[in-house]
This record gives sequence, C-alpha cells and structure tokens, in this order.
Amino acid sequence: MNDMEEMSEYEKKCEQYKKVNEQYLEWFRQDLEEKGLKPKTIKNHIENMDLYLNDYLLYDDAYSMEQGIDMVNGFLGYWFIRKCLWSTPDTVRSCSASIKKFYKSMLARGKVSQDAYDMLVFTIKNDLEDWMDSCY
Repeated sequence: MNDMEEMSEYEKKCEQYKKVNEQYLEWFRQDLEEKGLKPKTIKNHIENMDLYLNDYLLYDDAYSMEQGIDMVNGFLGYWFIRKCLWSTPDTVRSCSASIKKFYKSMLARGKVSQDAYDMLVFTIKNDLEDWMDSCY
C-alpha cells in the first residue's frame, strides 16, 4: 500500500469517527441540559470533548470514542499540555471533569463498560495533580 492509499484510509476512518462523534456529543449535550447545567457550562464541556474526540483521538491515528476511554493519560498528561497553548492547571481540571461527565453519559447509554469507566475515574483521580503540576 502506498502513502496515498494509507492516507485516504486514515482520512476515511477520521470522517467516520467524526460523524459518529457528532451523535455522541449531541447525546452528551442532551444529558447536560437534562441535569440543568447553564448554557455556558454545557458549551465548555462540549468544546472540551470535541477537542478530545475530534482532535486528540484523530491526531496521529484514528481512534474511536470507545478506545479513547483508555487514552486520557496521554491527553491530559502530555498532549493537551504541550499542544494547547491555553492549557493551565484549571483547564486540565476542567477537561478532566468534561471527560468524566462525557464517559458517564456514554456508560448510561451502554457505549462503554462499567469497568472501563471505573478505570477512567481512577486514573483521573490518581493522576490529576501530576497533570496539573506539569503545566508549569
């Protein structure tokens, strides 16, 4: 397979995931609205998750939302801090909260397993302070 064929396969996969991610983000928006969050807060959570799903998970290779539940350490512990010039300890905390809320929504909809969600929550709880310290 030549580089052009590989690139087109990657691009096809990215487009497929982006389309599915639209639905996931819409479900997430609905869940946040049902919880009574303010529009500005909802917008922030959606933007954080759009960055995670459609930028980070599709950055070097195309990973699905389901695969992404195991990739939070690479995102919050490295990529977000190095690639997003606006990253601060507060934005790391905000992104971690968005990721937990998003995957809780996906758990409720049967898109991820309880074990995977529990591991995500454990990882965030265990590593958040280190990630925040890495911003300095």
